[in-house]
Amino acid sequence: MPIGVIVNVFAVAIGGLVGTMVKDRMPEVYKVNLNMLFGLSSMGLGILSVILAENMPAVIFSVILGTILGLLIHLSERISSAAALMNPVKDGNNAQLITVIVLFCASGTGIYGAMVSGMSGDHGILISKSILDFFTALIFACSLGSSISKIAIPQGIVMLTLFFLSRFIFPLTTPTMINDFKACGGMLMIATGFRILQLRMFPTADMIPAMALVMPLSALWTCVVIPLVS
Repeated sequence: MPIGVIVNVFAVAIGGLVGTMVKDRMPEVYKVNLNMLFGLSSMGLGILSVILAENMPAVIFSVILGTILGLLIHLSERISSAAALMNPVKDGNNAQLITVIVLFCASGTGIYGAMVSGMSGDHGILISKSILDFFTALIFACSLGSSISKIAIPQGIVMLTLFFLSRFIFPLTTPTMINDFKACGGMLMIATGFRILQLRMFPTADMIPAMALVMPLSALWTCVVIPLVS
């Protein structure tokens, strides 16, 4: 059962509703400081995942190749264009809403968490992410209103699709491949943390293809590269 996905979707929906209700009473200092904590938490979760890597060169290679692929196909622009089709806001907040839609529906962390949940039954990443998403939705709803809650619908569709597809992938994997997959997701979570903190604007949307490359490259590294150099 996709418990993690359900929790995450409800966290966004409820956070958006709460933010809409308190938007006129939320001091600016809370918005700024909570945002910093979101970035720090994302980086902490990422570090915990990265240390699971068994073939770190394969993980790094996946991130590099995946990002190059994402940039070549203009993935971030495509995601933003698709998000604009469901944009219900007709004022100057359009660009900000599109950013939030991408954050919740196409973030590396969400994709990573949904697939890990489906493959191994480990809902920890998504439940931890739900705490962040609740407050993130709350903060953004203070300026964008109830539109934030509506993002839970496409978010649920994307994450449930990944959850159920991952069950077909799991029998083809090994524990090493899964650990390297988690480590790759951790790299994306660290990049997301840097972006939230506005320290470095990593192209997190363009990095998403790394998640599709890491397990094949992990298997290749284990079966081919290691025997050659050992």
